[in-house]
Amino acid sequence: MHGPSVTGCDYPGAVREPVQRFRTGGAGLTQSQLAARACVHTETIASVEQGRRPLKPDLAALLDQVLLTKGALTTAVNNMPEIDRFPAWSEQYMDLEREAISMSFFANQVLPGLLQTENYARAVIRSRVPVFSEDEINTRMANRLERQEILHRKVPPTVSFILSEAIVLAQLGGLQIYRETLRHLRVCADLPGITFQVMPLARRTHAALDGPFILLETPEHQHLAYSETQRGSQLVSDPDEVSILAQKYAMLRTQALNTEDSKGLLDRLLGESNEDGT
Repeated sequence: MHGPSVTGCDYPGAVREPVQRFRTGGAGLTQSQLAARACVHTETIASVEQGRRPLKPDLAALLDQVLLTKGALTTAVNNMPEIDRFPAWSEQYMDLEREAISMSFFANQVLPGLLQTENYARAVIRSRVPVFSEDEINTRMANRLERQEILHRKVPPTVSFILSEAIVLAQLGGLQIYRETLRHLRVCADLPGITFQVMPLARRTHAALDGPFILLETPEHQHLAYSETQRGSQLVSDPDEVSILAQKYAMLRTQALNTEDSKGLLDRLLGESNEDGT
């Protein structure tokens, strides 16, 4: 039996669907028109209606006023089960990330935000479809880079990274950015508290074929897990479910290259990329 989890891509229809219904059926407004009247971003309305962001009490109260829904949305939010009221979209994950005393990352497609350079981050965000505006790209990039402060604290968290070799081979953004990224990874691999491992592409077994995930430990020693999909995210707090992912991660650590061999791979790739062009 699956324990409680919170899905950023599937917030309860009891809240998500009425927002769209009240907007279109009751008020006859577009998302942009509702956003303008509520003085919020159109993306905020879209994210709530698509289940990518929870409807928080303050926004529910504001929309009730704009849509003249007599407190219907506020009542729906207040009556949500506690497990569903806990927002799991990236905003909340970053709150947990800032406070975590230990984190373990498995990534197979793109570098975790904590390891991205400015140019790599820009290349990632520019790859998004549909595209962001230039202002949105700059804002997201700045927020992403600001998060990296946690790796350089006087007492940093204990952080483990296991990256698919596909990530360290992909020349996202071009050769110059690729070389810069490799150099940055090599520096990060030697930071205090960080363990860096690469999962070889040539492996015949793999403990995490279901995709990337993150394990976190809070200052209160609560163990959580987090993962993202194309259209949402999932925060897992149930101990049984977190334990399954922790077992996967433990197996990944035995399957990946050890830390010294992983650093050696970066050194070889740096040498090869410099030979290909300066």
